[in-house]
Amino acid sequence: MTSKRLRAALILAWLLPALPALAGGEEPITRPHLDRTIGPRSVSLRGRTFVDHGLVGTGRLPAGTVDFLGDTLGSFSSLQIQPGSWKSVGDHYEAILWTLPDRGRNDPAAKLFFDYPARLERLRIRFTPGNGRLDLIPDGGLKLRDFRGRPFTGADPDTGTLTERGMLLPAPAGGIGGGKVSLDAEALQFRRDGGFYVGDEYTANIYHFDRRGRLRGVIRPPAAIAPRRDGRPAFGSLRTPDTGRRNNQGPEGMSLSPDGRTLFVALQSALMQDSAAGNAAGRTDIRVLVYDVSRTPTPARPVAHHVMQLPAYSAAGNGGAPDRTAAQSEIRALDDHSFLMLARDGAGRGAAGGAPIVYKSVLLVDVAGATNLAGTDYETGTASLLRDKAGTALRPDIVPANWAELVNMLNPVQLAHFGLDVEALSEKWEAMDLAPVLEPDHPADYFLFVGNDNDFIARRCRMSGQSCDAAFDNDSRILVYRISLPTPLR
Repeated sequence: MTSKRLRAALILAWLLPALPALAGGEEPITRPHLDRTIGPRSVSLRGRTFVDHGLVGTGRLPAGTVDFLGDTLGSFSSLQIQPGSWKSVGDHYEAILWTLPDRGRNDPAAKLFFDYPARLERLRIRFTPGNGRLDLIPDGGLKLRDFRGRPFTGADPDTGTLTERGMLLPAPAGGIGGGKVSLDAEALQFRRDGGFYVGDEYTANIYHFDRRGRLRGVIRPPAAIAPRRDGRPAFGSLRTPDTGRRNNQGPEGMSLSPDGRTLFVALQSALMQDSAAGNAAGRTDIRVLVYDVSRTPTPARPVAHHVMQLPAYSAAGNGGAPDRTAAQSEIRALDDHSFLMLARDGAGRGAAGGAPIVYKSVLLVDVAGATNLAGTDYETGTASLLRDKAGTALRPDIVPANWAELVNMLNPVQLAHFGLDVEALSEKWEAMDLAPVLEPDHPADYFLFVGNDNDFIARRCRMSGQSCDAAFDNDSRILVYRISLPTPLR
């Protein structure tokens, strides 16, 4: 073999693990989707070019960290840098970071529930790019309250409900959390007025809170997305609904466009009616709702409604046929038609079964060319997106959103630089936000913060005054990447 051919073969062998990424994620993922890129990597979507400059920092909160209410601090189901707080100070950056824990250390399979009050956790952060160190310092928080001024509970409501302001809401009928509104918080987005939205997996509602954490309004999902069983609302996570959001697969991603006018809401995986029967890889067709919030923070219906097809992968990672869907866990809007999306497998630290880590990536998604389903029976009724329940193909009248992979988190070379490895990564990477680099020569460069949800797994765990100890620690971590966008966010 000539030296040129040998060199070409070596380069090809080095690139092979990243080929699905270079192809825009169109090929099924059958083996661990690794990327050994060291330098910048660019990707184009709909004529625009984006650049991933790689992993530039990490931060960690020990699993046993205690929060402002005396409970084990569980994060990050979502996170956001407080608007206006990000600033450059000498050789580092400082900001206030708000994080959203989910419903507490609850395990429906084991019938283990706690009366965990919903809250936001406040952290002070300091990021030093020179050494990649991200310091995370707990600094209080905010307790969320319903219309009546009462705290929420994380306890599963099962079939229990109550009515507030004419709206049917989930609430345990008695016992743990009885009489309180149940909230399984999964997505956080601040408004310019200081208020914020929280996405709920029980109802698929989007709750609007004022800056003090008091509930002020609700964006209720369209009929297609609201969970129903036997013709009735099915808010609990213990009984599978007939239609609507899948259990624990509600509005996991939510984000406002930079101008504050457009709210995107993305489901974690396919609705019940959009899932191929008996096929865990047939849950790729998720709904993305688009709301105009320029006139009211709680519009009655979406102005647009699109489909996006998630990656499918082989859970065994041994070259077999794809049998799982890489569920989306967070989105961050770039403008009024595109956003970043965090998609991941169900393997890693904290997951049961010991399956290999196969896929964890940040995708670029653009809905500009996708079919708008707003007002159709796909939204106002429960019509399936699929041609038939035996297959996974969309109906021919539906065009899904375009997407491409921007960041592959499974990069052993970059992780090793910060003392980490792929096998030690947590399962649930569920949080993401952007902060400007603030360099005049690079006005469209941003730091991308990606955080995991550690599910309150800690050797020393306290929840509502009770022990919830686990066999190991699952620390809360944030990975920091640097990316270049086509233009600055506005």
